[in-house]
Amino acid sequence: MVGADGEQLGVMDTQAALRMASQQDLDMVEVAPMARPPVVKLMDYSKFKYEQAIKAKEARRKQNLVALKEMKMRPKIDPHDYETKKGHVERFLKQGHKVKVTIMFRGREMAHTELGRRLLERLATDLVELAQVDSPARQDGRNMITVFSPRKTQGGPKAAPPADGRTPARTP
Repeated sequence: MVGADGEQLGVMDTQAALRMASQQDLDMVEVAPMARPPVVKLMDYSKFKYEQAIKAKEARRKQNLVALKEMKMRPKIDPHDYETKKGHVERFLKQGHKVKVTIMFRGREMAHTELGRRLLERLATDLVELAQVDSPARQDGRNMITVFSPRKTQGGPKAAPPADGRTPARTP
């Protein structure tokens, strides 16, 4: 038996242990049922459950959920449309999300899958500072898919807000 403040009370009869727990207005909780003899601890069980719930809530709050965003393109994409979609991919990566880029082929475009592969390679080289390729370009039916994940930075300096407390102006 282990006391409320962690001291060893030794091996004792179950009835004696229950009597001791009721005298101290505590609960007797079995902490190691497989041990011989089983180990029990005197504690306030409702307080213990509350503290466990608080710890679990904190762990969930600190957990980082990574969403998988998707961007679809065609192999004959216009240069301006490519830049726009690349900007969306950059924004997703800066937010910490993984990005799945899909090149969709239609009709006779399937005969020229190298155009899609070149487009994905171009995107990978454009995003080399922000992203790393998780899965290289692979053909999936009429689509060619690759997945990018944000690069882990080595704790570089972040832009500090101005000393007067104003928020910095955003540049387009």
